[in-house]
Amino acid sequence: MRRSYICYVIACVMAAAAPFIFAGSHVSSNAGNVPFSGWPTEFEGKTLTALPLTDVEKRFASDFPGRIGRFTDGNREIIIRWVTEATRKLHPSSDCFQGLGYNVKPLAAHRDANGSLWASFAATKGNDRLRIYERIDNDSGETWTDVSAWYWSAVRHEDSGPWWAFTVAEKEQ
Repeated sequence: MRRSYICYVIACVMAAAAPFIFAGSHVSSNAGNVPFSGWPTEFEGKTLTALPLTDVEKRFASDFPGRIGRFTDGNREIIIRWVTEATRKLHPSSDCFQGLGYNVKPLAAHRDANGSLWASFAATKGNDRLRIYERIDNDSGETWTDVSAWYWSAVRHEDSGPWWAFTVAEKEQ
């Protein structure tokens, strides 16, 4: 009885410590050796126009493993992050919106015109009402709608990067 209890406690401690062990280690991927090929010029069939990063985005980008770009297609704002390694610095967009003072409400997954699945949430602040879609892709065709699922997949499969994280914000009518 006592021996099984000790084994149980050790297993619990190891399970609780695992995320900190991975988070503290530098997990590199082959993606770090892949040169950045540039930002897409179109998104969902619409021409992208680059927008300047905000001061907050610039500070965040200075320590981000990859690159961050901000664009518009004329109606929506699109944040694109090119990520070269598994990192906790890629986090759900809802965290950013909450940090900016928005009220965030999770919505059902969104399927776009191409049949791709996106995570979705509503963000409201005063009269500003937005619908946000986000997903992460890699060049191999894998996709994630949950940042945590992407992170653990990236940690386990070092060769699956680089990744493209897309956040699309559109005004609700």
